[in-house]
Amino acid sequence: MEKTAFITGITGQDGAYLAELLLSKGYRVVGGFRRLSTPNFWRLDELGITDRVILEEIDILDVGNLIRVIDRHEPDEVYNLGAQSFVAHSFSNPVLTGKVTGLGVTNILEAIRIVNKNIRFYQASTSELFGLVQEIPQKETTPFYPRSPYGVAKLYGHWITINYRESYGIFASCGILFNHESPLRGIEFVTRKITDAVAKIYHEKQDYFEIGNMDARRDWGYAKEYVEGMWRILQAKKPDSYVLATGETHSVREWIEVCFGFIGRRIAWEGSNENEVGKDEKTGKVLVKVNPAYFRPAEVDILVGDPTKAKTELGWEAKVKYKELAEIMLQKDLERNK
Repeated sequence: MEKTAFITGITGQDGAYLAELLLSKGYRVVGGFRRLSTPNFWRLDELGITDRVILEEIDILDVGNLIRVIDRHEPDEVYNLGAQSFVAHSFSNPVLTGKVTGLGVTNILEAIRIVNKNIRFYQASTSELFGLVQEIPQKETTPFYPRSPYGVAKLYGHWITINYRESYGIFASCGILFNHESPLRGIEFVTRKITDAVAKIYHEKQDYFEIGNMDARRDWGYAKEYVEGMWRILQAKKPDSYVLATGETHSVREWIEVCFGFIGRRIAWEGSNENEVGKDEKTGKVLVKVNPAYFRPAEVDILVGDPTKAKTELGWEAKVKYKELAEIMLQKDLERNK
């Protein structure tokens, strides 16, 4: 019997890849999107699936709207990927972030509780929950210490999911996903910002780019693999929380060096702190500058996940690591910027 999945945030990176995956598994896919003055379906278009999904305009802050959509489509599974997900933006818009990324989760869970408690629910938690890390690597039992309004809102969403599971018997699970990137990543995110800028520099459309903290370290994986993990989390025998990660950590600086390496440029670093620059080792031309405006008020210095539980219980593991991921993203941006 055909299953139906409802995905909030279907127009985002993860939503688009998840929709593609579920369609390949024979699901009927309903996608919730936020109304904008100009529809933003480019990711679905790029994957060639826009006409294969049912698109519903939703408001994650309107529980009545969510009840009507869930009641009409009768999904077997709900994946909540809708959020204000840009960490830097959360510092300038903390209240909106709290409402959408935090309280929005409660609205979806409440809609499920009212319509059909047998619906399985996936909440997109995040490695930003760990923030000021209490142990290395981070796993499901590591204490949380978020360092941004986004992280704090996600912490609420994480715990309210567990609360609805324990209070109402809903199959509600959380995926604590570490950074996962792809050619569908928004250009405001650092990995994609870098691959796009390096591609423009290669095609002589840009001279240099500006960056914030280059020594922040992250566990970067391939988003297309991570949505498989989301699906597996909802196929498990019981609801739970799972870390999805590569188990490796690399700095923003390393990402920059690897990307330039793919186009035959070697970076020589000069200066320190906000006066540091990255120069082409051969020509001496400045290609990278530090801009303090991109620093976070409270930085997260290092994130690296331990995905042992997901591998053991779900059979999931990341195969694409950061160098291959950087090449995948850069090649696509080189094509886009021709």
